[in-house]
Amino acid sequence: MVVKSATKKRLMELGVSEEFAHKLATDRNMTDIKGLSSDEIAAVLGVSKDSEQFTNVMSVIAEQGSRRRAAKKSKKITIRAKTVDDFDRPEITSRFNALNHVLVPHQELVGKANISAEEQFAIESEHLAPWNIVEMDEETELPRLAKELLPKILISDPAVQAIKEIAEIADMADLAADADHTPLPAGWIADRVIKVVRRSPSAGKSVAYRLIVEGN
Repeated sequence: MVVKSATKKRLMELGVSEEFAHKLATDRNMTDIKGLSSDEIAAVLGVSKDSEQFTNVMSVIAEQGSRRRAAKKSKKITIRAKTVDDFDRPEITSRFNALNHVLVPHQELVGKANISAEEQFAIESEHLAPWNIVEMDEETELPRLAKELLPKILISDPAVQAIKEIAEIADMADLAADADHTPLPAGWIADRVIKVVRRSPSAGKSVAYRLIVEGN
């Protein structure tokens, strides 16, 4: 059996002990060593695969394999399409907020996002008082708002989604500050009312209300 001195020297330079470098370099070059399985390397070294010595040697061999693959990679410079978009079109990484468009009127949720049913009823009743849509519920015999009479807006509308996202971010901040804070339930914005304020040089300001619905 012949110990390949260049291989042994290289292994020692990489941090392998002389004993293990001698065993690995016997009748093997670096290519041969990198082709050995973990079981074969453990057998050559005469150590357990759970030992620290084995782990260190395997790390050295694995690192040499990764360096060899890196050296073989093409040196041709390529630019991903996403990188081009990030550099030339930074706006592509930002979600469009419909509420910021000049043609979209001001819209806001009536009442805070995270409120009880009683608070929601009180606030919406105050805003919708001019339309006198409070009626008695035949089943519960309690007052209710006939919000179904309002113009509808889908929950999937970009403006509604923007309002929803802003409210949920604020609610998450409240939750982070107070562990006892009750988070918003899924689909919380359905059946809520939004206030729409339109302004024009001729008509001045007009206010309308719309009911958020999940479908037609």
